[in-house]
Amino acid sequence: MWYLLENDNDYQEALKRFKEIKYSKRGTVEHKEKMLLVTLISNYEVKKYPVTEIDPIEMIKIRMKEFGYSASQLGNKSTVSKILNYKRPLTLSMIRHLSKLLKIPSDFLIQEYQLKP
Repeated sequence: MWYLLENDNDYQEALKRFKEIKYSKRGTVEHKEKMLLVTLISNYEVKKYPVTEIDPIEMIKIRMKEFGYSASQLGNKSTVSKILNYKRPLTLSMIRHLSKLLKIPSDFLIQEYQLKP
C-alpha cells in the first residue's frame, strides 16, 4: 500500500516499483498503481527539487513519456503536434485537459513560453 513519500528511501522505492509496472495496460490494477505512483513521485519531486526552468511544453513531453502517451492520445494529432513543436499556444481548454490527463498543475501550464516562427 502506498502513502505520501516522506523521504528519499520512500522515493527510491516508488521509483523502483514504477519502473516495474511502467508499461502496464490501462484498466489494470497495475495501471492504477502506476498512476498513483506518478502523482506521489511528482509531488515529492516538486517539493524536494523545485524546477522552474522547464517550460510547459517540455513538461508535457516529459509526462507523455512517463505515461506512455502518443500525441494522438492527447487530442487532435495535428493540434497537439503544433503545440509540441512550439507552433501553437496552449488554450485554456487544452490546459484543463492536459492538467487532468498528465497530472500537471494547471498553474504550471499557464506559464509563458516562446513560440517558434
